[in-house]
Amino acid sequence: MNPLTHLSSYVHKKTPKLSEVNLRFLNSKAKTGVPLWLLGFGAVRLRTDMNRLLSLLFHQGVLDEQFLQLQQLQDQTSPNFVSEVVTIYFHESEKQLRNLRNILLDREMWDYVKLGIHLNQLMGSSSSIGAKRVRNICAAFRTAVEQNNRSACMRALEVLEHEYCYLKNKLHELFQIEQQRVLGDAVRYPGVVHQQ
Repeated sequence: MNPLTHLSSYVHKKTPKLSEVNLRFLNSKAKTGVPLWLLGFGAVRLRTDMNRLLSLLFHQGVLDEQFLQLQQLQDQTSPNFVSEVVTIYFHESEKQLRNLRNILLDREMWDYVKLGIHLNQLMGSSSSIGAKRVRNICAAFRTAVEQNNRSACMRALEVLEHEYCYLKNKLHELFQIEQQRVLGDAVRYPGVVHQQ
């Protein structure tokens, strides 16, 4: 057996998933019954979890540097900027995915031009938020459209929908952690030493 495979399976078994760690932490309560993250404890842990999740998404090629540039536009005057932009992206992308599916399922009228238009829109918006893998799958899908290959288009749509769901779930998880961190940072109690 390859030692890297063995190590990878060992780490996978022994390392709790990020969401499991977060759930345990979120369910932890002080003696008063108030969640620890709400008392401001664990800000470092939440920040570490956010960085770990972002690193994973970059390592997997799910996100690219455009997402970091989007984050740099967020400041005190617009603390929810990234999540608002990404929410708009998800809303519009779901429309594009529905349109793509409807065009592909229409057996009588298969419009390659409309497919290309919807793919270009999805690819552009994915690129603008740094959704690298979704953008790359759109490019491969567009190649299948240009070749008028219906079966390849159906496969590409399935991969695209899967990748889109993965992106949406991971970014939702990231924004939940960020929201908990912000709430924890905002709550300060006198006489309590908070972690930074």
